Amino acid sequence: MAQKIFAFFPEAAFGPALNSVGIAQAVEALGHKAVFLSDPGFVEVYQGYGFEAHPVALSEPMPPEQMAKFWEDFINGHIPNFRKAPIDQIDNYVKDCWEAIVDSAKWAQKDLPGVLDKVKPDVIAVDNVILFPAIKQYGVPWVRVISCSENEIEDEGIPPHLSGCGENDAACHKAFRDRFNTVIKPIHDDFNAFLAECGEDAYPIGQFFEASPYMNLLLYPEPVKFQRDVPLDPGQFQYLEGCVRKEEPYEVPTFAKNNDGPLLYVSFGSLGAGDTDLLKRIIAALANSPYRALVNIGDYAAEYSDLPGNVQVAGWFPQPSVIPQVDAVIHHGGNNSFTECLYFGKPAIIMPYVWDGHDNATRVQETGHGFKMPRYDWTDAELLAKIETCLTDKAMAAKLAATSKHMQSQSGPAKAAKLLEGLAK
Repeated sequence: MAQKIFAFFPEAAFGPALNSVGIAQAVEALGHKAVFLSDPGFVEVYQGYGFEAHPVALSEPMPPEQMAKFWEDFINGHIPNFRKAPIDQIDNYVKDCWEAIVDSAKWAQKDLPGVLDKVKPDVIAVDNVILFPAIKQYGVPWVRVISCSENEIEDEGIPPHLSGCGENDAACHKAFRDRFNTVIKPIHDDFNAFLAECGEDAYPIGQFFEASPYMNLLLYPEPVKFQRDVPLDPGQFQYLEGCVRKEEPYEVPTFAKNNDGPLLYVSFGSLGAGDTDLLKRIIAALANSPYRALVNIGDYAAEYSDLPGNVQVAGWFPQPSVIPQVDAVIHHGGNNSFTECLYFGKPAIIMPYVWDGHDNATRVQETGHGFKMPRYDWTDAELLAKIETCLTDKAMAAKLAATSKHMQSQSGPAKAAKLLEGLAK
């Protein structure tokens, strides 16, 4: 097959960005060209993996450093809201997010047509939670990538996206949906007015995107997927079983203390690292434990001093090279961390703070692959007991081994690349 051009347009967050990198690597392995359409603050991320990347303005133009800090400042400004239940985040964090996301779609519409004309893609893959009309209208097959929890594709029988509700807790589902639709209505009305200007039909309340008629790729693995009232048609929806990218090798450093103890990896993602009080508290809880820990502290190295001998920190880790070498992971429930732990068969303790972290935390516990823990309301003894269970529970270990074997037999990025190539034909 002649070389085709595949354009990837992930949202400006490391989860979607790095999932798309994994798929793009597999597309290039088939002999095609992968190109990124990117928030200006993320262009260098894709270039760092060797890809061509074209900036698309998603907000008022500003210097790249300032752009990169926008979401970091946004998240840090909401740290007090991380203590709230998901339903109580709707009228602060969630509302503010949707306002910014709708704004980004309006900005993108100015830039996208010109960028698409320059790139001339044969297929476009979008990993975002909102419709970009220019992509739907460009005239080539477009694919929606769902790198968050699979409940981003709605179904009456499963928990609403962002709710953290249990699978069968119908009262929780209803309360969250009702509150979300009430709070979001003015933003949704504004988005529908924008869609009308672009010649698109209005979306029903609560929806900001649609399934692609061509193909939709869900990163959620089959062993944790929800029982839907209406099963997804495999001709239009495919589960990728995670999408783990290739990263540089990682060598575990020598620890001054507990050098042969079980190894933990602690990360709240690039944005969650701003919650330094919580990370310091976890480090203090681990200080007198028999474990070792690698802790991702993002850009906040200046906040940490006098670390215990069994803890080492870094501003970034090549996560897919680290997780296979550890015994358990404490994370925020981002979909990369969630699926990578399952892919490598590692138990996780998820302390969620926002977005689909709530859903993934509930799901990891419901399906027996780890624990959901409140972010702040825990004692050192409770945390250490949960870690010990992760390391010793035989049923959990067996379940993780089976899930890992299943996911690794599927090769998500290669499967995605083949599906995209099929659309280019």
